[in-house]
Amino acid sequence: MRVLHTLAELRQALAGQTRTAFVPTMGNLHEGHLALVREAARRGGPVVASVFVNRLQFLPHEDFDRYPRTLARDCELLAPAGCDLVFAPAEDELYPEPQAYKVQPPAALGDLLEGEFRPGFFTGVCTVVMKLFQCVQPAVAVFGQKDYQQLKVIQGMVRQFAMPIEVVPGATVRADDGLALSSRNGYLSAAERAEAPALIRSLRALAAAAREGGSDLAELEARAQAELTQRGWRPDYLTLRRRRDLLAPTDAERFGSEPLVVLAAAKLGATRLIDNLEC
Repeated sequence: MRVLHTLAELRQALAGQTRTAFVPTMGNLHEGHLALVREAARRGGPVVASVFVNRLQFLPHEDFDRYPRTLARDCELLAPAGCDLVFAPAEDELYPEPQAYKVQPPAALGDLLEGEFRPGFFTGVCTVVMKLFQCVQPAVAVFGQKDYQQLKVIQGMVRQFAMPIEVVPGATVRADDGLALSSRNGYLSAAERAEAPALIRSLRALAAAAREGGSDLAELEARAQAELTQRGWRPDYLTLRRRRDLLAPTDAERFGSEPLVVLAAAKLGATRLIDNLEC
């Protein structure tokens, strides 16, 4: 496995390749990332993983400066997972001048849920992913389903720009107690880590209650949020949506065969966790 730091090195290494598989990451890797790399490796071409903490997707009060940079450890994990090339550019390599051109997703998708609570987040995501796509020129890109809305945004961007890239969803990897693996889990105290699986339990309970009927959906969502709040969480949202556009389902869709997903974002102590569950 080779570790490359410049765009010139990357392009030279990939010259003539037409089946490259790509996994973009911000580093501080865990088993969830490695599962995406293994999925990419099954596609048959060279596998590229990027390690780049993207300033554009952090709000001013968020954890850009303290986000862990663990490149040496990340490389130790990536090699046995099937990665061939690690692209780990410095910030001034990927952004040699201020990034004035940006990719803004449609408000109907990009301004709800995560976009409501983290305004500008998906513009930062789309901009860096578009730039990395131009650098790597992959045939396949693998994105985790834990970041469900991000996956939908990237799929829409690739489709609308007619990019010749297959976007492959990677299933969420969970700890034995159900907690979705995340780089930010490392911020949790021991007590918070013990409490953290309550988030997936809340999603499961809301999914079951919403499909059973009886109560108004808004009432069910409010009740689920209130239960988390009583446990010491600070929820941003805990909601049932249609998978296809992340809008709220009608009652007919809720009780019919419409594919749905429950999504949540909540702070536990100083750490904000997200999760989702298709239902």
